[in-house]
Amino acid sequence: MLPFAVLLLRSGEEGAFDQVKEILVKAQKAPDLSPERKQQLFMNYAVASWKTGDLDKGVRLLEASHRDSPCGLTYQSLGFLYIEHGDGEKALAYNLEALEYDDEDPVILDNLGQTYYRLLNDKEKARPYFEKAHQIKPSQIDTLYFLSRYDLEEGKKEEALEKLEEALEGRFSPLNFVTREMIEAQVKRIKEGIREGDN
Repeated sequence: MLPFAVLLLRSGEEGAFDQVKEILVKAQKAPDLSPERKQQLFMNYAVASWKTGDLDKGVRLLEASHRDSPCGLTYQSLGFLYIEHGDGEKALAYNLEALEYDDEDPVILDNLGQTYYRLLNDKEKARPYFEKAHQIKPSQIDTLYFLSRYDLEEGKKEEALEKLEEALEGRFSPLNFVTREMIEAQVKRIKEGIREGDN
């Protein structure tokens, strides 16, 4: 049931998130639910709750999971949901704690970059975290998107385009800030700008 729930989450289709919640309620009664699977279940349910309009519930679930057993998965997911919640101070404190837990985790690094970039409006402080995340995992979608923003600000359209096209080849998930549609629209704008510059 857990792998099926993950597939549904990734699909993002209409009704998928409600279906995920129903499946996971049943799955929590499974006799072979190990602690690791339970954490995965909590994370998936929290994401489905957020996607069906109850971000607070998603945060509460992951906070409870974190209290019971802190792990990389919770640091990644809760760190991102705190950013989505919009509380810069809380997101920063938690994502710095996550960095102490694992300073080589590309998702944690990206979360910290997004905290500075999106919530604290400090692009300069955000950049090294995105760059380090990119070195560790060059295909990470959100990281590529944010790095492309720096390229565009510096007039490096070709470099930005390259990063965005690489991001489009990735596997999008509900825990991405950026959607496929957002990147496709950005690619289109850049290509049109490049063509106009050639004329």
